[in-house]
Amino acid sequence: MQELTHWIDGKHVKGGSGRFADVFNPATGEVQAKAPLASKAELDAAVASAAEAQVKWGATNPQRRARVLMELVRLINRDMDKLAEALSREHGKTIPDAKGDVQRGLEVVEFCIGAPHLLKGEFTDSAGPGIDMYSMRQPLGVVAGITPFNFPAMIPMWKFAPALACGNAFILKPSERDPSVPLMLAELLKEAGLPDGLLQVVNGDKEAVDAILDNETIQAIGFVGSTPIAEYIYGRGCSNGKRVQCFGGAKNHMIVMPDADMDQAADALVGAGYGAAGERCMAISVAVPVGEKTADALIEKLVPRIEKLKIAPYTAGADVDYGPLVTGEAKKRVLGLVESGIKQGAKLVVDGRDFSLQGYEDGFFVGPHLFDNVTPEMDIYKQEIFGPVLSQVRAGSYEEALKLAMDNEYGNGTAIFTRDGDTARDFSNRVNVGMIGVNVPIPVPLAYHTFGGWKKSGFGDLNQHGPDAFRFYTRTKTVTSRWPSGLKEGGEFHFKAMD
Repeated sequence: MQELTHWIDGKHVKGGSGRFADVFNPATGEVQAKAPLASKAELDAAVASAAEAQVKWGATNPQRRARVLMELVRLINRDMDKLAEALSREHGKTIPDAKGDVQRGLEVVEFCIGAPHLLKGEFTDSAGPGIDMYSMRQPLGVVAGITPFNFPAMIPMWKFAPALACGNAFILKPSERDPSVPLMLAELLKEAGLPDGLLQVVNGDKEAVDAILDNETIQAIGFVGSTPIAEYIYGRGCSNGKRVQCFGGAKNHMIVMPDADMDQAADALVGAGYGAAGERCMAISVAVPVGEKTADALIEKLVPRIEKLKIAPYTAGADVDYGPLVTGEAKKRVLGLVESGIKQGAKLVVDGRDFSLQGYEDGFFVGPHLFDNVTPEMDIYKQEIFGPVLSQVRAGSYEEALKLAMDNEYGNGTAIFTRDGDTARDFSNRVNVGMIGVNVPIPVPLAYHTFGGWKKSGFGDLNQHGPDAFRFYTRTKTVTSRWPSGLKEGGEFHFKAMD
């Protein structure tokens, strides 16, 4: 049994609390490793060491910091296969999906190489007689990230790359379900030239999270996970005077208009609804066709596509569509919600409850499910399922479909499939959701834009990656400067209006 470690001060460190979490092989259900769960004392010691290392790093010019990230890009590309295999082994994703996880994180690292430009301040000369004013963006000090199991490569990079580029030290608390890739990324950062102590990977559970929230040295916290935990971290972190950004759950709708290309819409729904076994915060879990004719046509297109899906472990080849869920508890929850959908009157069009894979009967595989005639009162509509379950809610009109997306408590992503530009523009302008796709099912912005949901999908003023990340991980200092001979004329005892 492999015993994983923390990464402290540039080296692997065994856990000292005596507590561990099981890391499963999701395909077999077997425990393949155990991850140490840090105590408050271990977390606080890692923070104290990071604070010492940050002083010199924060004073290093941005171009030199960017060169470390430039080298990290090369090393990640070198080790892409190794990272993807480790990710798939612990999470269950297919290899192509795991490489996509790494790649979307890598793109943020690439964007952060532009830190010298992104950190430039503003300057006004002659703001008054002999007076210049300028602003500087300076690092916060020590910051932290609490990241989820479903993107163990991408989201840590979304957090630590801009934080380090800005001159901060970073405490990463990854998911204890699949912590190996974050540890591997820490090794690569050391190889890339990052000084010891600037990235500390501390594995843990709620005790470590609470230690992060209460540690006075930590100035900012980024989180991705479920909405209840996001609300908890945001509230406690803010009450402790920290800068906090939290991204929670989702219930993403895809509106299908009567004029849409039905084959394109069906292909998009299958990929967005069942990819990664539905364990994505940007997954489409609700299809909203407008009109009965559209709904019937969409079901007709979806069923054969869903029935052809290949569900298998990542070792079965590149043609696997999706693998197992991450834990047995996740499988139990998803199947429980499927049962609730049946009991509450939804029509189960594709039934994956009896799915079993020979040789992997103890794995956490769940077959694909498709519901029709779902209503907003049902649990499968109200709750984020986080599994391979797609619900179809029939809408009588465009306005009814729009209202469904707008009335939902979540506001992460949404999409509309249509050939009509007026409808697409109206939808994009009116819907109260943070990320919109027009004939694009999963509208995750590229690294130079920002990622963030509205309503109960996002808490905080600034989004992830893009320019917002550099705003989040720095504070602005403004200097008013005067160097005229008039300084010799004596002090002034009142505010003087500038000419």
